[in-house]
Amino acid sequence: MKKIFTVKGLFSVLSLTAISALAIGPAPQPLAQKETLTVGFVKVGHLSPMLNLEEELKKFNVEVKRAEFVRYADARTALLSNSVDVSAVGPGDLAIAASQGSKNLIGLTGVASSAKNLVVKKGVVINDWKDIAGKKIGIAPGSAVWFQWAMTLIEKGVPYTSFTPVNIQGGGTAFVQAMKRGDIDAMVLWEPFESQAVAEGEAYFAKNMDYSKAKSVGAELGLLAASREALTSKKEAIRRFMWVYLNAEEQMAKNNDLFADSYAKFTGLPLNVTKESSKLIKLGGVLNKEQVQLLAEAAFKQGIVQKDVTQEAGALYDDAIAREFKK
Repeated sequence: MKKIFTVKGLFSVLSLTAISALAIGPAPQPLAQKETLTVGFVKVGHLSPMLNLEEELKKFNVEVKRAEFVRYADARTALLSNSVDVSAVGPGDLAIAASQGSKNLIGLTGVASSAKNLVVKKGVVINDWKDIAGKKIGIAPGSAVWFQWAMTLIEKGVPYTSFTPVNIQGGGTAFVQAMKRGDIDAMVLWEPFESQAVAEGEAYFAKNMDYSKAKSVGAELGLLAASREALTSKKEAIRRFMWVYLNAEEQMAKNNDLFADSYAKFTGLPLNVTKESSKLIKLGGVLNKEQVQLLAEAAFKQGIVQKDVTQEAGALYDDAIAREFKK
């Protein structure tokens, strides 16, 4: 786990606690006593609503400490061990947690969706599924996007053995570097690194190869989750975290310039990259309990988890707080 720290001095785009013209409900009252939440995050565009958490949650008497992760898997481990209270994880992490016999990971809401097109190195021709034959494709085994890719191939009847998978460890930058070196012909990746490679002239999107539509996986990009322990002992602080997050999400979803600007500040990427990437991402979760169960069922059938935890994974998804604010 990375070092936990308190982030100060983040740019304030606007007051996210102004409650005029909101699609979500009115803001809760501040807590009577100060509470501290340790929040895990990954620097990806669809989590940009986390940009101003510190300043906004101060207004609710909640102090934020942050823990940065490179991978959802690391955030999942931190939640399960109670090292963080809330964090973004992968949509399939409820199935993984359930397969380990844990009930300490509670899914609160999805965060965003987007089309997922294979990113192909300039000079390599991949326009259709048949074109991946013999190509070297960079993947992050076990990641959310890899699961989308693998299940799409199954649903389309494309043999996984038709291409050469190149396992790449670490964050998205490692994929872009591998492509620049010529180690891979294409990559199954996530934003903002997809758009970064395209913006830098290294790659293009294979437009006819959207792998976000596998029925068993769905298009969800992430999941806000809490440890069961934190949800029990700090529920009111987590409710206020959820309101602040959903409020910011709603405003960014309505204003792409605000989204792109917040995206750039959150990730440290140039605005020209985030402007393009933000056009691909639709903020607002599409995950539900049924999709969680479909993910768990598919994970078992494909050997990602070693037992069928369809019902157990579904039981770990509780979006009651999100639904309360979205009424």
